[in-house]
Amino acid sequence: MDSSARWFAILVLWVLASGPGQAQELEPRALTNVPVGTNFLLVGYAYANGNILLDPAVDIEDLNADLHTFVGAYVRSVSVFGLSGKVDALVPFATGDWTGVVAEVDSSTSRTGIGDPRVRLSVNFAGAPALTAAEFADFQQEVVFGAALQIIPPLGHYEKDKFLNLGSNRWTFRAQVGASKIAGPWIMEAYAGGWFFTENTEFLGDLSRKQKPLWTAKVHMIRATRQGRWLALDVGYGIGGRAVVEGRETDTRISAFRFGLTAAVPVSPRQTLRLVVASGARIEKGPDFDVLGISYQYRWGK
Repeated sequence: MDSSARWFAILVLWVLASGPGQAQELEPRALTNVPVGTNFLLVGYAYANGNILLDPAVDIEDLNADLHTFVGAYVRSVSVFGLSGKVDALVPFATGDWTGVVAEVDSSTSRTGIGDPRVRLSVNFAGAPALTAAEFADFQQEVVFGAALQIIPPLGHYEKDKFLNLGSNRWTFRAQVGASKIAGPWIMEAYAGGWFFTENTEFLGDLSRKQKPLWTAKVHMIRATRQGRWLALDVGYGIGGRAVVEGRETDTRISAFRFGLTAAVPVSPRQTLRLVVASGARIEKGPDFDVLGISYQYRWGK
């Protein structure tokens, strides 16, 4: 099987268990084509420190957090009417400690539990046909265009009278389009997308909380080798997502960057280790933190 199948990075470790703060998720190589019927299993861990507020509509000053996130995920490559596609599912478990000032009172809290799971369908609608393992041996990528729709159901741990929660208590839909082009040993990728949210009717008790769409853009510069190793420089930006509580707009519009470095190293034909280093920087609202993550990926299939 072509070594590019080993390069496939199913999901970058994400730090926040739920909510719009993860809007600048950095996912290099999301458009990589792999043979139909290939399966991936991933387990990972990430540590983050800084201003990690899962819900920016909550007014907490001088916030600082230590958050540990554990991730389990499964991906399968499929054929979607002759086009290459993938279906994936992810379940997070997180534990963290937060300190801050709430209503001019120094406060602290801890949370441990399951975050909102995720399921996604992605399709490469140009430049990457659905191929068997034998056909894939002759595949040469040029320009690939793709799209994805991710659904995040409200199944994570949520307590309606708490300021901080690992679950969001609302449905979230994430749509994304992107393009990938190979130029010698380099792969250049660009993505644009949006996050769309349903209403949370149990916000801080029984308040109604809505959120406007959050728009994102990301670029990746990836340097790959014939041995299956690759290194990616990642930049993402998110803007929007202003919260509306009981019909009143709040001063919570997100405007934040995220910068990352992702490295993947195969340790066998079927196993890959990946390291993620990322940092967030907010302009208005949004996450402002540093993260270090590591993941293990196992591949099997026809």
